[in-house]
Amino acid sequence: MGLIVLRCLYIMLACGVGMCLFGMGQHPFVVPAGLVLFSGAFIVTDMLIRRKSVVWLSSIYFGLLAGTLLTATIGYALMPLLSLLDDRQFSFNLMVILEISLCYLCISFLVQTRDDLRFIIPYVELRNKVKRDRLLILDAGVLIDGRVANVQETLVLDDQLVIPQFVVDEIQNLAGSSERSRRSRGKRGMDVLSRLQKMKGTNLCIDNTDMPEVRSLSIDLKLVELAKHLGGRLLTNDYNLSKIAKDHKVGVTNLNDLANALKPAFFPGEKLIVELVKPGEEANQGIGYLDDGTMVVIEEGQEYIGKQVVLTVSSVLQTSAGRMVFGRYESTVKREENPLLTPPPSGVFVDKG
Repeated sequence: MGLIVLRCLYIMLACGVGMCLFGMGQHPFVVPAGLVLFSGAFIVTDMLIRRKSVVWLSSIYFGLLAGTLLTATIGYALMPLLSLLDDRQFSFNLMVILEISLCYLCISFLVQTRDDLRFIIPYVELRNKVKRDRLLILDAGVLIDGRVANVQETLVLDDQLVIPQFVVDEIQNLAGSSERSRRSRGKRGMDVLSRLQKMKGTNLCIDNTDMPEVRSLSIDLKLVELAKHLGGRLLTNDYNLSKIAKDHKVGVTNLNDLANALKPAFFPGEKLIVELVKPGEEANQGIGYLDDGTMVVIEEGQEYIGKQVVLTVSSVLQTSAGRMVFGRYESTVKREENPLLTPPPSGVFVDKG
């Protein structure tokens, strides 16, 4: 709303000043109409340039200032030499060319080195681009999942965490749902958000950026467009959102990929102990789970369901949805044979020998 008022005031001011300068003449409607079209063209140009950066404006400003000061300094130094030429027009043209060249060089230098500079003046800041780009935009699924708070407690993530207001609204709507499962998910998301806000050393902000052009889009596309606008990355555990972000050339960090990267590596030929809890989809398969939730599929293990067995890893399947370990049954763990495994912890490695 404020931007609309500003544009209306600009058109009115341009018309008023233009009529004062040029007068009405014999065609009283030509001057106002022309000024409205002229100012409207400026507003349309401003609307077409969606991504604006104070870095460019500040670079041009400081470049012009530095170029003008350098020209004045060099002009004073060359004044005795120019006075000998006794050609004021040539001296003037030379100084104009010198000022244009120096201003261009200063602006070019500041634009190319803006990542290494940080000027702070009232209401203007040239910030390091590396820091500006390190934004992590969270979706509702990550907050409901809750693991992001555990990761943040380790201080591994020093990026600024950004939570869009429409994501907060989505979680609040879930928390107020009449359906029990949705309500519990929403309350968990709100608890994780509150936990992040209270966590020391966490740079968290609620983003209220208003982009009218994305209001009718889905939540996933809103997140992608916001990431483009802010120049940040998405943090999610949604596989579909990850695909959409990659299709739109937006950086994305999948929390499931991060969790899988921290799981212990399993190599073919290694042995481990796991308890079988249910039959597999194929004949004679048994299914077990490690402490971190990794599914283990054991061939010829269906008859040992409910028991702890030793298996030899044959292969590992890694996906964004999780990790699956495939192995061959070796033997059943008996307490009297090895008291150290009473009860043996799930997922313990045993010596190959």
